[in-house]
Amino acid sequence: MSKFINTNMTSPYSSIDEVLAELDSIIDDALSQNSYLALFAYVYRRTTAQIKAEIEAGSFEDPERMTTFDINFASLYINAYRNYFSETPVTKCWQISFDARNDNITILQHILLGMNAHINLDLAIAASSVMRGQDIAPLERDFNKVNEVLGSLVDELQGKLGKVSFLMFLVDFIGREHDENIINFGMLQARGQSWKITTEFWELDGDDLKAKQDEVDYTVSCIAQHIRQPKTYIARGVFKLVKRFEEKDLSKIIEVMRS
Repeated sequence: MSKFINTNMTSPYSSIDEVLAELDSIIDDALSQNSYLALFAYVYRRTTAQIKAEIEAGSFEDPERMTTFDINFASLYINAYRNYFSETPVTKCWQISFDARNDNITILQHILLGMNAHINLDLAIAASSVMRGQDIAPLERDFNKVNEVLGSLVDELQGKLGKVSFLMFLVDFIGREHDENIINFGMLQARGQSWKITTEFWELDGDDLKAKQDEVDYTVSCIAQHIRQPKTYIARGVFKLVKRFEEKDLSKIIEVMRS
């Protein structure tokens, strides 16, 4: 059973700095449990800090709206994390991501599981909620700017992952040769689809909105299952090989990503 935060949501956080502090707490909590959930938590913490810097640099048309958007977006992840560990129902896609916290899968797969849930579902919920009761069109340019900021972090992330996941280049190779969805799952494609879903959520309310959210959650949860266990023997074999030669010490992995 899934449970969604009300799309007319209010966040307990009044600033992005408070969100960053909470994300730091999640990273520390995950590390204390030797849980691979620390990986996505760090990636998202880095992303949130960059969005904050862009807001302060005047990169968005409406900084106040973008601050609210970013806080609400982060709250969906933070609430999902806290709810999961208090045995409160979460969306199916987050359930799969969190259930995989101790799976013997690659660093990349752990990160993609978090990205999948947060970008393919939470982003649309947060964006549509910010514009509830008003024209959504003015948000699109800032929404696309968020995409640009997230895209700019991809090279940084890949470079750092290469230092702890020494055979990660094989994932890209197999993706080109076999067109595996798990490998071709990219941030750009996910975010592009998210605007379409955002407008669909914005147009609905009540039971219709809940039904649409459940529909999207089901689709995103199917992607999560594919990320967690790719369908083909070739992809599974490549990920097994990549995992074999990865850094195993989670604290060292986070240290490299922070450097």
